[in-house]
Amino acid sequence: MLEVETPVLAPCGVTEPHIANLTVTCAAVSSTFRTQYLQTSPEYAMKRLIAGGVGDCFEITKVFRDDGVSKRHNPEFTLLEWYRLGFTDADLMEEIVSLLNKLVSFSGVRKVTYQQAFLETLGLCPLTCSSSDLVHSFEAEGLDCRVVMDDRNSLLDLAMSLLVEPSFPHGDLTFVTEYPSNQAALARVCEHDSRVAHRFEVFLGGLELANGYWELSDAAEQRRRFEADNKRRIELGLPEVPVDEEFLAALGEGLPDCAGVAMGLDRLLMLSLGRSNIKDVLAFPASV
Repeated sequence: MLEVETPVLAPCGVTEPHIANLTVTCAAVSSTFRTQYLQTSPEYAMKRLIAGGVGDCFEITKVFRDDGVSKRHNPEFTLLEWYRLGFTDADLMEEIVSLLNKLVSFSGVRKVTYQQAFLETLGLCPLTCSSSDLVHSFEAEGLDCRVVMDDRNSLLDLAMSLLVEPSFPHGDLTFVTEYPSNQAALARVCEHDSRVAHRFEVFLGGLELANGYWELSDAAEQRRRFEADNKRRIELGLPEVPVDEEFLAALGEGLPDCAGVAMGLDRLLMLSLGRSNIKDVLAFPASV
């Protein structure tokens, strides 16, 4: 597997409404691209390399998200991302277990679909429940969700973070699979059920470690998703993000069948050292 290096600063960010891009103004480039984006992931650039024939590859890099500071979040963090040609999401999950087995301790491995996780914890089906059903779940726990109650996907994300993830067995490695297709991002939709996608997330106890896809290779579908993201951004009062045309062109030329995953190394270090605050493993954490 080849180690690659991709730009941290680029003319496009991610369109996904629930990821906040960090931007800078760069006077050295043309006015069209004066606003530059600190990358939230090397994904677009790595897939361009794969489409160009680089093969299996990985990168360890700094990434940035303007999502606030907490015990689990720092605006700048270190990400390990890798791609395997010919792998499905199931194949990649097996490789992740092998890797984590060398780095952290866990008592067991369990796989649960996104739908099953919600049904087991809240008694709600996330594919069919209403926004009011989700609001009632927060109210039952004495939690305030007013800030996101007008956006069903935001309610699902918040319910996952505050209600579902904390219920995962403390010592187990949990793979949550088959996320709803409207949260597919860059994953292909499942053949057996178009309501869900080949996207998974990895948790140790209730701490998220990684997010992976069996990668979408359809450029037209990816463009449709980017455009839908920006439409939703406008509805939420968020700035539009330029669509990465070079990435879409690479998909159009042909992305080999592959699966990829992004893993947070700072959180992994937290677990290996038995720490509960990300500041404990950062020499220069963000000031608050």
